[in-house]
This record gives sequence, structure tokens and C-alpha cells, in this order.
Amino acid sequence: MSVNEDYHALLARHEAMRLRRRILSPGPETAAPQGLAAGRAGGAPRAIGRSSDRPGPSAPGVGDFDPTTYDGAADQRVITEYLELVTPFGELITHLYDTMFRRWPYLRSLFPESMEFQRAHLARAFWYLIENLHRPDDIAEVFGRLGRDHRKLGVRPVHFQAFEAALCEALRRTAGPRWADAVEQAWVRMLRFAVAAMVSGAEAALAEPPYWQAEVTAHELRRPDLAVLRVRTNEPYPYRAGQFAALESPLLPQAWRQYSIACAPRPDGDLEFHVRQTCAGGVSEALVAHTRAGDTLRVGPARGSMTLDDELASDLVLVAADTGWAPVKALLEDLSARRRHRNVRLFLGARSFADLYDAGPPSVLERRRPWLRVTPVIGRRPGTGAAFGPGEDGYDALADAVAEAVTRHGDWSGHQAYVSGPTAVVEATVTRLTAAGMPPGSIRHDPLSDILRASPRGTAGGAGAPTAASTAFEGVES
Repeated sequence: MSVNEDYHALLARHEAMRLRRRILSPGPETAAPQGLAAGRAGGAPRAIGRSSDRPGPSAPGVGDFDPTTYDGAADQRVITEYLELVTPFGELITHLYDTMFRRWPYLRSLFPESMEFQRAHLARAFWYLIENLHRPDDIAEVFGRLGRDHRKLGVRPVHFQAFEAALCEALRRTAGPRWADAVEQAWVRMLRFAVAAMVSGAEAALAEPPYWQAEVTAHELRRPDLAVLRVRTNEPYPYRAGQFAALESPLLPQAWRQYSIACAPRPDGDLEFHVRQTCAGGVSEALVAHTRAGDTLRVGPARGSMTLDDELASDLVLVAADTGWAPVKALLEDLSARRRHRNVRLFLGARSFADLYDAGPPSVLERRRPWLRVTPVIGRRPGTGAAFGPGEDGYDALADAVAEAVTRHGDWSGHQAYVSGPTAVVEATVTRLTAAGMPPGSIRHDPLSDILRASPRGTAGGAGAPTAASTAFEGVES
């Protein structure tokens, strides 16, 4: 690290500690007026005061915020009563970013060129916060990890202050004359609670690099829309088999996507990623179609808990579909390197044997692994004869086929399960396994891609809210 980099790292640490002291400083908390938090059964929200002339987030009382005593349920009722004034969130988010980039133009460089993905994630984050304010521990866990991961974007604590000011202005502009000071203060407290968790998470990870520079050592197209990449970081990269990491291509600065690492740690230090192109113009297209050996990437820290215990207490059932094969391949490499083995049953889901792009025939996988039995799940869409495809309907059909095969082939209640693949496959398989009696604690899988996408139809009490915590806004591309 250069002297200049040392200086900026020290500055970031100082700013994080200063803002954390400010956020955690004890003081009176500005509460909503009595009766407002109770909500109304119907009708339009009450206009209890204009906020257009307020000075913003630095108003007296709002800055004295203590997250340890935060009453999220009360703010949830206030925000929900006036939610119709600012939803759908599209207009609010447009005003927010327009305001922030107009007042602080330098912040634009922290975001990718295309803001479509970012806008969608912010909308999901707002819904997640609002629908889970009555569960502050869950929010603290999710946003703590989010703050840790945001370090690779160059986000500093002072940037959250700019975001808060822009949000307040956007709320007033979107809501119009019926907006109220007390509602804005509830939004500010909600945001500051999330920010406190993000700052805490970032501070806890200061000893860990936010990312590693890496060189692509091999790039193989296995299908027109799928590539296997091998990359080597400039410095040692710590991780465990079954984990995932975020990748950034220099073709799309500040756009990161998470992909499972498809190998156990190797002596040469190479990492392997399986990337399927999911859309045009995104990170997956950059990695599949426009990346070659010798190119550089940035790799975020390894994340995820879909890893093997040091001592296996039970036999295993592994379920992989599509590029969900990547982390399962890593787990098999980890198992093969161990002296003591448990029996392992592997279910491989694909639309045809040709789409087992990397695993090969079951006989190849079972060779030199007497403890492994492989069951391929290959088929066609029911009633159509068409092959399973990458579209939503195709994955739903594949999900049903995989989940049905897993539960039909045995009683797995005494096993440890690892499930990886498209969201539909993971959800269907986990649902079937738990219904068959497998304890939820015995099932491990990566974060799902919609884990923060709380349903707009959900109530303030949490209906439609996510069922588990996630490490980031987006799930793993597997």
C-alpha cells in the first residue's frame, strides 16, 4: 500500500469512528406526536404540518439518535400510514439521486454508469426496512454485512449524511403538501438505524481488504451464454469451499455481482467462477462475452456459510442446478481432500446431459469417490416436451422436477443438506425438505436473489417480508 493509500485508509477510519460516536451519542430522541403512530384504518393520511421549510436532517433533536433504544415498531406505523404519498418508490428514488448528484456531483463516481440496477435495489431496501422495523435485530444483521461489503465501493460514513439530506428533500418533493414533519423524522430515524448498522459493520472489517486485484488466467466458453473463468489474485485470497465473492469488471466500474467460487483452495491460488449471461449490458455479459485471459478484475472478500464443518456429524445430500454446480463442485473437492468421508448423495439438475457443462457424466464424478452417488435430474417440461430453459417458467419447471426427485429418492431427515442453483430451485427444494421433516438448521444455501425484495402488498406487521437475512442486496448468481 502506498503512502497516499495509507493516508486515505486512515482518513476513512477516522471518519467512521467520528460518525459512529455521533450516531451512538446518547440524547433525547424526537418522537412522533402522540396519536400519529397509531395509524388509521382507512382514508387519506392526515396533513399535520408542512415540512417544506424545514432545515433538513440537522433539525434539532433528530441528530441525537441512539440505535440501542430505537423503537422501530412505532416508526413503522407512522411511515406506513403515509406510505401512499411516496409509493411506488420510482419517483422518490429518481428525485433522491437527482438531488444528491446535483448537490454533491463527486458522489456520481461511486455509482455504476447505469443506475437501473441500483434503483431497483434501493427500492427493495426501502421495502425491507419498512416491513421489518419491528425486527431491529434482523435489520442490524443485514445492514451490518451490507456496510462491510460497501467498503469496496469507496463509500465513507460522510456519504451517508449526503444521502440522508437528499432523501429528505426527495420525500418532501414526492409527497407534496400533505407531507408531515413527524413522518419525515420517522424516515430519518429508520435511515439512521440502518446507517448505524452499516458503519458498525464497516468498522468491524477494517482489517480486511475491501477487494483484491486479480488477473484472468483462463476463460473458456462452455456454451454461448456460459463461461468458466479462472483468476489469480495479486495477494493471497482467504476463503472456504462453498463460499461466493463479488466480481467487478473494468468494463463496468462500480458494478459488482456475486458469483460462487467453483473450487476449494488450490496451491496455485487460482479461483474459478462459472458465469452465465443473464442479460445484455450487465456484468455477466462483460464477463462472458468481453473478458479474455490476461484481463484484470477485482474480487471482493469471500462470503457465505454454505461450507462444510471441520468434523462432519452426518451424511450429506447435495443439490445443484444450472451454475449452482459451482459451489457444489468446490464442496466435492473439499470432501475428496479429507481422510474421513461421509456418504454423499448428489442431485444434479439440468435440461439435458449436454447442459452438464462442467460436471461430466455421473460415472466420472463417482470415479475414485466410493462415498458418492450421483442422481441426474434430466427431463422436459411437463405437457410440452420442450426443454427446460433459463426463463422464469423454465426454472419453475426445473425446480419442481429437482425438488420432487430429491424427496422421492429417500428420507434425508438425518442428513445435512446443501442446495444451490436458481432461486426457484432452491426455494422449492428447501420447502420440500422441510416439509419432509428435515430441520431448517440442517439446510444450507446461498442468499436468494430476492431476499431483500419485501412485497409491496405486505403489511406493517411484516406480511410479505423476507424469511431470512441476506449478505447483500442481490443474491448469488448460481
